[in-house]
Amino acid sequence: MEIQVFQSKKGTRVVTTSNLYEALQLPAHKYNSTVKYWMSDIYNFEDDIRKPQLLKDYSEKKNEHSKRQNFYISLELARLITLNSPSSLKLIFAKKLSELVKPALTASTFSKDQIIAVLELTKVMGLVSCQKSAEAGHLSAKGVNLDKPASWWNYRARLLGYNAKTLQSKMAEIGASYKGKNLIQMLIKTDRYEIIRMAVIDLFLALGNSESYAKDMGDLAKIFASELKVEIRDDRKDSIALLPRNANRKLIEQVRQLRNQQNLALW
Repeated sequence: MEIQVFQSKKGTRVVTTSNLYEALQLPAHKYNSTVKYWMSDIYNFEDDIRKPQLLKDYSEKKNEHSKRQNFYISLELARLITLNSPSSLKLIFAKKLSELVKPALTASTFSKDQIIAVLELTKVMGLVSCQKSAEAGHLSAKGVNLDKPASWWNYRARLLGYNAKTLQSKMAEIGASYKGKNLIQMLIKTDRYEIIRMAVIDLFLALGNSESYAKDMGDLAKIFASELKVEIRDDRKDSIALLPRNANRKLIEQVRQLRNQQNLALW
């Protein structure tokens, strides 16, 4: 049996719990209890480790002439459920769902305006004020408890793929001292365009995108930053009037205030 994928008017692709359950060939008499467990279990979503959220990850499929409760569920939730199931077919269906969750990004995926937008975003992320605004927006969106900063930095290390110790090792490799230096100062010495990747990831997560999408955009911005030789500049004490004439002042203000419009709305 194949998994049937439906598409809403907004373009969201979903499957039903009844179809997924049958495809996995799970015991019919355990359907209700199993689906109830699916909706209350904790999963490692792209944006956090949490329970499924109504209207974000699932919604009830109404007007059913059946005693079985049925739901529309996102492809990501369906994939996570499949991986956690005891079905002998879970590997087959998990791979199929993984292919559907998010197609690989290619140049043809982007419009001309989007390419221009990410180029402009890459350039403004050379400014420390924009980097800090994006990080603060991400922190706020995630609802981090500032009384426990270690949890934030552990999360950031997992998200970015490195931590302070990683950078300290890289500093030692190039014969530079890391004593008294923070993460940004070490990146300036070891991988300066990673700062822009990090800021772009922060921005897209602050705007409510998934981790995988944010990292895709960050990776793309880092490539552009390297090609453009974007300067990392601490502008926090400068007024907008002191920026270079060719600076995209409107986009800088949008990023500083995290207003999701115009250039940012393209994403």
